[in-house]
Amino acid sequence: MLTMQRKNLLKKSSIRNAEYYNMIEVQDKLYADSMKEKVFTDLISIISSDANIKMAYRNLKNNDGSNTPGVDGLNFESLNRLTEVELVVKVKAKILNYQPKAVRRVYIPKPNGKKRPLGIPTVIDRLVQQSVLQVLEPICEARFYDKSYGFRPNRSTKNAVAMCYKYAQCDGFHYVVDVDIKGFFDNVNHEKLMKQIWTLGIRDKNLLSLIGKMLKAPIEEKGQRFTPDKGTPQGGVLSPLLANIVLNELDWWIASQWEEMPVHHVLPSDTYPNKNGTLNKGNLYKKLRKSNLKECHIIRYADDFKVFCKTYGEAVKLKYAVEKWLMNRLKLETSKEKSKITNLKTGYSDFLGIKFKLYRKGGKWVIKSHMTEKALENQKRKLKRAISEACRSHALEISQHNAIISYNQMVIGMHEYYNMATMICEDVHKLFPTVDITMKTRLNDRQSLEKEVPVKRKGGMDEYFYQKYQKSKQLRFINGMVVVPVAYCKTRNPMCHSPTVNRYTPEGRAEIHRMLLNYAYMDVLLQLGRDNSITEGIEFCDNMLARFVASKGKCEISKQQLEYKDVVCHRLISKEQGGTDEYKNLRIIHREVEKLIYETNVNTIFLLLESTGCKESAKLTKLNKWRKNVGREPVNLVTLKQSLK
Repeated sequence: MLTMQRKNLLKKSSIRNAEYYNMIEVQDKLYADSMKEKVFTDLISIISSDANIKMAYRNLKNNDGSNTPGVDGLNFESLNRLTEVELVVKVKAKILNYQPKAVRRVYIPKPNGKKRPLGIPTVIDRLVQQSVLQVLEPICEARFYDKSYGFRPNRSTKNAVAMCYKYAQCDGFHYVVDVDIKGFFDNVNHEKLMKQIWTLGIRDKNLLSLIGKMLKAPIEEKGQRFTPDKGTPQGGVLSPLLANIVLNELDWWIASQWEEMPVHHVLPSDTYPNKNGTLNKGNLYKKLRKSNLKECHIIRYADDFKVFCKTYGEAVKLKYAVEKWLMNRLKLETSKEKSKITNLKTGYSDFLGIKFKLYRKGGKWVIKSHMTEKALENQKRKLKRAISEACRSHALEISQHNAIISYNQMVIGMHEYYNMATMICEDVHKLFPTVDITMKTRLNDRQSLEKEVPVKRKGGMDEYFYQKYQKSKQLRFINGMVVVPVAYCKTRNPMCHSPTVNRYTPEGRAEIHRMLLNYAYMDVLLQLGRDNSITEGIEFCDNMLARFVASKGKCEISKQQLEYKDVVCHRLISKEQGGTDEYKNLRIIHREVEKLIYETNVNTIFLLLESTGCKESAKLTKLNKWRKNVGREPVNLVTLKQSLK
């Protein structure tokens, strides 16, 4: 529900989705083969497989933009009328004879007041791109440089910022080179990109043709259409991966200047394994430092990157070299005005909404970081708008409750992201007066804004928020509902990316979550995932898998561990009564329990109660509730026994 929690759930759910459809072994093999620099000439068969297409649907349907329509006006809800077989056939046909529809261009506001163009493909084109992504990603991950963090699995902005802190504070890199690429996503050279994909070992001509057509998909804006000759549209599912492929060459070029520089006469003692399994090159670097090489390291998040150097002279040379290399090699122009060199001892460097510098403390240089001015202004504007909405709708209890929940989520999301700044407490205190004044002036009934704990408080998240923030003097209540204090935030050190975490190896996944493969119901889950229903819609089939995992493969009434032949997905409210295929309307039950729900014969009911173990009070109560939903009389054990005599 909250921002960081949602991201963590999405990371885990994408792995579970691969397990649902038995794609784990396929992706693991692609990753392992790519590590060995093998060439791939038949990827389209994997991309167009039933399991991969169904996994693509599942990965995309709960995305924030899943209901954003393309030029055809359709969204993911429009696909719910299709059966699983129909959807798979439709997407497979599109993959094997790919002719993309136009991309709808929209503009979203940026924090600086400008607008960012987004390209929205049609929903079927998004499914095709997701199907391609799921196969290309493990291949590319094996070849990507370790210090790039944007749009990559199990990597985050906090990992990138943590490495910046490490280089500046622990390793003595006090000069930072910032090179700004002008309109990167709009200026990617198509010809160069296709060569880079080929170099990664992706040499399936059918797939390369598909990607080429995707890059040339016409863009529709204000009723006009034009075909792009460069760029990858932001908003496309595959675009972030393609962007990383383009700049991966830059990463490795910077690494070749120092980290990956070949050294002659390497002794066994020059390198040794760390506890996490990586290779420590400390002694090797000591030899390199005796040379005249420029010691440098790159940290990149999408098209935003920094190069860390130890001296100003090295930084000047690298800045010039990087700008020239980007133009000559990747045909990307840089901004002279925005590109700069920063001495961290005297000034701040901005990165991903955080600005950081070094200051003296006890004879050492220590990191000091804040939210950037742009980030502060952006958060102030959003929070003011959100709290105004919560106060304006206070006359309607449901409307206000939702508005306050939305505001609280926004505050906690901000805290979770920006708590990597060492001075976050000072920064959020700058936001508090604006929010507090807005609350007081917007509320017509001043008594509805309270500082003391109300006599009656709501449960659920309201109770959770109160327990978490009760020590804050800035805790407020609007009509008894907790308003999360914006200034109550403590700094938390960001963690560097662990090299052992990898979703494409069994050992790496074990670090992320306890493997589903260890669960007793995994075999049944795989069988359910492989089946194609010709009678039920894709939404029903997909939510059935989610419900099966949530119930841990057990009947939700009898609590029996289910075998494949016994699994029934039951609608609490039937279709005839207006029931939907939403997750909340589905239940996983034993086939015999389903008979109990509909059965009217006394003798049969008694036998089924015995065989399923549903005679217990709690189970019988739930059973009767579900019988009532389908128009059956509740089962009374006393009456039942009397009628059998």
